[in-house]
Amino acid sequence: MTLYLTTDLHIPIHLAGLYYLVNLMAPVAAFLVGSLSERLSNRLFLYRACTIIGALGWVAMAFATRAWMPFVIGGVVLSVSGGAMGQLFAATRDELSRHPTPANNRVIAGVRMAFSAGWIIGPVLGSWFGAAFGLRTLLLANAGCLLAQLIPLGLRRIERFTVISAPAAASDDQDLSRSGSRGLGRRSAITPLLIYLGCIVLVMNGDTMKVAFLPLFMADQLHTSDTLRGAVIAMQPFAEFLLMPVFARLADKITPIRTLTVAAFLGVCAHIAYATSTGVGGLFLGQILMSGLWAAIAGLGITVAQQLQPRRIGLASSLYSSALPLAGAVGGVISAFSVGWLGIPRLFFIPACLTALGFVGLILTSRRFRPDDSAFIRE
Repeated sequence: MTLYLTTDLHIPIHLAGLYYLVNLMAPVAAFLVGSLSERLSNRLFLYRACTIIGALGWVAMAFATRAWMPFVIGGVVLSVSGGAMGQLFAATRDELSRHPTPANNRVIAGVRMAFSAGWIIGPVLGSWFGAAFGLRTLLLANAGCLLAQLIPLGLRRIERFTVISAPAAASDDQDLSRSGSRGLGRRSAITPLLIYLGCIVLVMNGDTMKVAFLPLFMADQLHTSDTLRGAVIAMQPFAEFLLMPVFARLADKITPIRTLTVAAFLGVCAHIAYATSTGVGGLFLGQILMSGLWAAIAGLGITVAQQLQPRRIGLASSLYSSALPLAGAVGGVISAFSVGWLGIPRLFFIPACLTALGFVGLILTSRRFRPDDSAFIRE
């Protein structure tokens, strides 16, 4: 996107970098999409609608002629379309709740692996396609790929599965006996979910810094070759893809939230490895450690969000999906104000500290709210 904004729309590079602040709109769009999801009987309808909106948004982006247009399209249209992934995971949870299996965590991780595979293949094919046919044509192709994801599901319906948690039910009974009206129950409150999402933002804030500054560090200070830089960058998504089923099996044994806590500690170590690197060896180590964090977050993070809000999994899924772009926006703002002060690679001490706070937060979330699949029972 930055290349498109600077070359095709001739936006100054310092303004083009502000494009990713449109991610700040993601939580608002996610809340609206998720709330609507709880009123529909078939979540796949909203999944299809968000997908079509996203495709139209990328078509509009391809034909943009003014500097302000990508910012409006990204902040409004594409933020809404981002809810598609959350609704697909909510529909998956509906199906797993209706037909439970001991491999629930692995099923969710398997779906998420498909997304990860797309994000690995996409940049490779996209770089070639954009160079061969132009960036505007690439955006049109992206719209076509979005529409193509609707084909495998066809017209299939997955009815919303209404659940309550046993603790919530007990709390509701107490409220009913005291006041004569049905309460929402402590577990149905959104506070645990918001606390958890805050932890995710803290844990994942450094990804934007990594993408922006690791290549510059390798090129300007380590003077590595293009091939070696590519190998370092590719290490994280490749190892992440391999580790996702491993972390899914670990979650079956120690629960997803505890697995995420272990992964957050790996994230702290990864940022410290980046910050103290004097050669590519430290960067390779950091990328391997970071792949563990991403494998757990990608494969299990949305499961924990659904466990913390079992009555409103559509809302939980959408809000979780918005947490990652929000973390990217937060990381981008922090890096913009701190890179001149700390320099590269010491800049990575900041996400190390923030990830450590998220690690502590996940420990407290695990002990206080104890999310697990026992929350899902039929109402």
